[in-house]
This record gives sequence, C-alpha cells and structure tokens, in this order.
Amino acid sequence: MRQVVDEESAGQRIDNYLMRLLKGVPKSHVYRILRSGEVRVNSGRIGPDYRLQSGDRLRLPPLRTARPEVPRRPLTTGFRPVVLFEDEALLAIDKPSGLAVHGGSGVSFGVIESLRGRTPAPRFLELVHRLDRETSGVLLLAKKRAALVELHRQLQAGETEKRYLALVAGRWTERKRVVDLALEKRVNATGERKVSVKAGGDPALTIFRLERRVGPYSLLDAELKTGRTHQIRVHLAHLGFPILGDDRYGDFTLNKALARGGLKRMFLHARRFAFRHPLSGEPVKIEAALPQELQQFLEQVNREGRSHAASL
Repeated sequence: MRQVVDEESAGQRIDNYLMRLLKGVPKSHVYRILRSGEVRVNSGRIGPDYRLQSGDRLRLPPLRTARPEVPRRPLTTGFRPVVLFEDEALLAIDKPSGLAVHGGSGVSFGVIESLRGRTPAPRFLELVHRLDRETSGVLLLAKKRAALVELHRQLQAGETEKRYLALVAGRWTERKRVVDLALEKRVNATGERKVSVKAGGDPALTIFRLERRVGPYSLLDAELKTGRTHQIRVHLAHLGFPILGDDRYGDFTLNKALARGGLKRMFLHARRFAFRHPLSGEPVKIEAALPQELQQFLEQVNREGRSHAASL
C-alpha cells in the first residue's frame, strides 16, 4: 500500500496518521509494523514519533482489517475535562493524573479520543505535546492544522515556556541548577519505554529551581528546555532526588510507605505553558493549580513536621 502525504497532514506524527488511515487495524499492530521497520517513508525507516512532511511517500505492508466483536468503550468514560482555555484554534485542559493522553501501549482510548468524541465533535483535534499518564496539569491541543504546525515550530525553536512542580526525596540545596544530561530511550517488545542518562544520547536540558523544603522533601520548579520522554523524572532520579510516587524511576520502598500515608500518585504537575498564539502572535500563558490531593499531601507533611518539632 502506498500513500502520499498532503499538506493537511503535514506535521502530524506518523503513528497518529496511521491510526486514522488504517481504520480497523489494532493499535498494537500499527506500533509493531512501525517498530519492525515495515513502514517506509521516502524509502527509509522511521520511528513512531516521526512527523510527516507534505509530499512524503509512504509504503505500508499488506494489512488485514478486522471488526472488533464487541464495541470498545473509552477507558475515560465519565471524564469531564476542566477547560483552562479555548478559542477557534486551541483547547487547553487540566489533565488529571492516571489518564493516558492517547490510546496505544495497552490503552484503547485516552484523553484525545475522549475529547474527539465531544458534542459537537471538532473537525480537527491533535495533541500539541504530551504528558505522562501519571502527570497532571496543562495539556494543549490544536483545533487547526496551521496552529499545530506553528506551535510545533515554537517548541522546536525553544520559544515556549513549560514549567512543572515536582516533590522529590531529599534536601535540595541549590536555588537554581541547570542539568544538561543526554538521555537514551529504549523500547522493549511490549512497547514499554525506559529512559536513562547516557553520553551520546539525545540532548536534554532542564532547569531546576528550589521552591521550598517540605519536611524531608524538596518542592522543585522544573523548566523544560527540551522535551525528551520522561526527562524530568530521569534527570532527578539520576541526581539522587527521585520524584515521590514515581513507580518507574523512583524509590519503590518509599513509594509504598507514601501510598499507605495517602500519596497514591506521582507528585509531578504541569503548572504552566506559555507561548505565542499561533494565529494572532499574542502572548498566552496557561496555568493549572496544584491538584487538591497534592496540596493536601504538602499540608499533611507540614503538620507532621510541626508535631515532631513540638515534641522535641
């Protein structure tokens, strides 16, 4: 099967493009043919994060579509998005922790599929960026292809500001620290991604600022200068300051104790996304308040610290 990419599809990730093109083909199969190199673009191999260009020539292997025996229901049934900003070109929501932003890797439906199912359904809706399933906060989507392309340009040019809040184990002492550590991403046979610090990997730059200390922990502001997979989580774990509740790179013994004490999620929150509006050029700053469960945990740690100090 051969396909030529038109201007309307330019800038779209190839995995999302194939999901729309290959209706009825299981997502797991789409990712398998991408990982195995059976999908060729301009006669070359590409990864699932490749962004299409107008005029790209796609070659796909023979595929058999199958109609599912039972209609699938979104895993996000009952999801009611908190809209932070919306106009004719953009939609920004406050994504809760625990929801994937898109289907794939064992998740049939994610936030993007649920939002596309809204009434009235948007003609075009694509993710501008991604958040890990466990991360909450500002998630930006484009409602026009031109907006998506321009925002991707701003991201690649470093013209946006993305800030996160993370609570880490240990006492962070520096007011500001620039972390420039390259990252390598590996994907196993099941599609699970694992990232580690490795010289010669993809450049990854994060600026950490100490907000305040909270008992034995430190609340950090993390500014992303690059957008590598799991970048903040891996940088902090490598430095010896794992994010509380991180079940992939964190302190697993501590996480179990924290879960018994009430923290049942990763303490990482996308607090701010600032950029220039892709159509008007006006500056836009979108912010999401710290979720109630994270704010309550901070207050709990503060109370316990005061009680301990009073008993001395």
